[in-house]
This record gives sequence, C-alpha cells and structure tokens, in this order.
Amino acid sequence: MQKVTVGLVGAGFVAELHMHAYARVYGLEVEVKAVAARGDAVEDFARRFGIPHTTRDWRSLLDDPEIDVIDLCTPPALHVEMVVAVMRAGKHVICEKPFSGYFGRPGDATPIGRAVPKAVMYERVMAEMETARAAIRETGRLFCYAEDWVYAPAVVKTAEILTATRDKILFMKGEESHSGSHAAHAARWDMTGGGALIRQGCHPLSATLHLKQVEAAARGETIGIASVVCDTGQLTPLPGSPDRGHLHATPEDVEDWGVLTTTFTDGTKSTVFAGDMILGGVRNLVETFTTGGALLANIAPNDHLVSYQTDEAKLAGVYITEKVDRKTGWQFVCLEEEWTRGYRQEIQDFMECVATGRQPLAGLDLAFDTIRVHYAGYWSAEEGRRVAL
Repeated sequence: MQKVTVGLVGAGFVAELHMHAYARVYGLEVEVKAVAARGDAVEDFARRFGIPHTTRDWRSLLDDPEIDVIDLCTPPALHVEMVVAVMRAGKHVICEKPFSGYFGRPGDATPIGRAVPKAVMYERVMAEMETARAAIRETGRLFCYAEDWVYAPAVVKTAEILTATRDKILFMKGEESHSGSHAAHAARWDMTGGGALIRQGCHPLSATLHLKQVEAAARGETIGIASVVCDTGQLTPLPGSPDRGHLHATPEDVEDWGVLTTTFTDGTKSTVFAGDMILGGVRNLVETFTTGGALLANIAPNDHLVSYQTDEAKLAGVYITEKVDRKTGWQFVCLEEEWTRGYRQEIQDFMECVATGRQPLAGLDLAFDTIRVHYAGYWSAEEGRRVAL
C-alpha cells in the first residue's frame, strides 16, 4: 500500500476536522508525521491524535524529506505566503479557505474595513493572487483547495445529474448563515479579510462556481464570470444592547449580512447569501434550477433524523448540529457530519492526488475565482454599482 506523509500546520478547529478525516482514508496509508503551531496547545493536540512530532516553527516541516504534503489549517492572512514557500520547497499543499484576502498594509488608515476603498483592496488582492498563481504553477506541485462543499454528497450528486442531463443551469442560489462566530477575530477585517460574506459565503459561492464549470464541461462550452453585484450591511445590535438576544456577531468593520449575485458569460446567474443573524442552527444550502429540472441540496439542515425532546439537561453530552442554542423542541440532527459536509471525501481526494499526481477536484482555479468574485462584490457593495470582470 502506497504511503502519504503529511505535515500539519495549525492545531485549531479545522485541524481537528482534518485529523478525523485522515483517520478515515482508505486504499492508502496516511501518516500525519508532525504538527506545527504556536503555544503549548500543540503538545496536547499531538497527544490526542497520536502525532509523533511537534514544532513551533512551521518552516521546519519544509526541510523534512519524508513529508509529501503540508496541510495549512492557519488563519487566511498567512495562506499565500505559506503556500508559495511550501510549494517552492518541493512539497504539495492543502490550503484551507479562503485562499487569500486583504488584511492591511503599512500606512493604511484603520479600521481598514471602513478606511481602505474596496476598489483598492480588489486591485491589491488580484495582484497578489496573480503573482502567487504564477509561482505555484512554476513549482509543478499540487495545490489542493480545502473547499468541503465541492465534496459534500448532495453537491457531488448534483454535479453527477448535471453531467448526465447536460441541461443548462439558469439560476443557482446558495446560503451559509448562522447566529454569528464566537471568535473575536471574526469581527475585524484585518484578521479575516471581510465579514460573513467571505467567512461563510465562500462555501456556497465556490459550490456554484464549481457547478457552473461542471455544466460547461458536460456541454462542451466555455463559461466565465461576466460581472458581480453585491450588497452588504451590519444588522446585528451593538455589543451590550439589551435586544441582542442569542446572536453572537459583534462586527466592528466587517459586514454581518451580505448578498452577492454573479452573472456568467452565458447570461445565467447565481445568488449567494451569508449572514450572522440567523438563529436555529447553521444553514448550508445550494439550489440549482435548470432547463430540465431543479436540484435542492440541503447540506444542513436536513431531515435524516428529526428529534423532539423536552429535557435539556439529559442532552448535555449529545451533539445535535452546529450553532443551535438549545437541544430541546424540534431539531434536525446532523448525522455523520464529516461525511455530510464533505470533509472525509475532500481529504480522500487530496491523498489520492498526492499518491498518483492527478489534479484535485477543488484546486487553484476555484480558489482564485472565489476570492476574485468576493472582492469584486465588496467593491460593488461599497460603490453601489455592478462590477464587470
């Protein structure tokens, strides 16, 4: 059995998801040899997952000849620099979403989400991504974009049906929304590169861009992105407001609500919504309407198991689903979440790609276009006009 050796950078929530997925890879032997992260938490992480080596310096992984691929589960502000360094060291890379973003430069007025024009952000992000893309392609190594929605079974089946029918997609709409992030960094543009629209909306946007390319391949067409129009806002109450309720969003210079419409070169459209003001659990949806039918992908919530319970205390150790603030009443219980949302299939694909050299289903072009559309959207929202691409 062929072996793939992984170096992991990061020891947070996403790194845990990836570790659970590595344990389920089949047909290949996978070893996560080392994990790099700042702080003492890396030692506990390594013990929990049986990782033999730890380091505080991620660059030390570049010098290990046994490591085939480095998995970057790091904040987005670090992605581009790390990706280029890893690939120039001769290793394949797995990059978490989003690929890039604007996080500020010396001399910027603050807070950058209000002070730096979005047109400037778009120009600078595009220049950085173009430079990075050229460097990545020069290495000949694999760039694996960790966009789990592309691998979610409901989206995969949608793609299969589109390939079989060769129907024209007329309109898609996608959503990821919930009650807001508990993480303090989610409130600041310099930490996240935007608000709910990029932090959550990158998933449905990538899914719709991917499905449009599935359609193009099935029909023998070339379909690009023509233009973007977007609106954003801050809707949640200020911190400390008595009517804050159960919402967790505390936006400073980022949006907690956004809606983005992409027009493709064939005249068809997709609309993506993301928000931090939706109670009742996370909503992960992609709906596709074609000349021959409709495909409604309910990643979450779905009705695999619907529960009605009355005693919250008895459910203390039971996981229901992400972002619900109680477990009683009617609940849509998420079963095999790693499978439903595509984490397992994503890592399986990446490991097979490293072993065989084939390109991953989610790669550099998808990562690039997702950020391009997002920042065109921010530009559009700020200036109140359509941005042509």
